Amino acid sequence: IEWLMWQMGGFGPMLGQAHHFLRFNKGKAPYAEERYGAEAKRLYGVLDRRLAGRDYVAGEYTIADMAIWPWYGGMVRGVMYGAGEFLAVQEYRNVIRWADAIALRPAVKRGQTVNRAWGGDPATHLPERHDASDIDRVLAASGAPD
Repeated sequence: IEWLMWQMGGFGPMLGQAHHFLRFNKGKAPYAEERYGAEAKRLYGVLDRRLAGRDYVAGEYTIADMAIWPWYGGMVRGVMYGAGEFLAVQEYRNVIRWADAIALRPAVKRGQTVNRAWGGDPATHLPERHDASDIDRVLAASGAPD
C-alpha cells in the first residue's frame, strides 16, 4: 500500500506536471519546468534505488507495480511521446529492467491491447472490444507471443 500511495501522491501528479511544462508548454514557464523536471528525476531516482536487488517494488508483483508501471514503464521504454528524452530516463537502469520485465507479462500485453487506437503497429490496435477473443485475434495478428 505504501508504494501505491507513493505513486498516487507523488509520482503520478508530479509527472503529469513535468509532462505539461516540459513537453506541451516548453519555454513558457522556466521555473515550473525546472521545478517539476527536478522532482520527476528525483522520484525516478527513488524508484531506481528501490528496485536495486529486487524484481518488483514490493518484493513480488502487486497493485503498486500495476499503478506505477504505466507512468514509468512507458517512458523508459520510449512509448510515450519522447518523454524519456527530457527526463533522461536512460540513467535509471533498475527502472528499465523492471519496466521491460513487466511489459513481457501476458496480462500486461493483453491490457495494453484493450481499446488501443494509437501508437505502435496498427496491427496492435483494438479501438473497440466486444469479447476476449478480440484481444486474442489482435495479439495473434501482431505476432505478439502469449
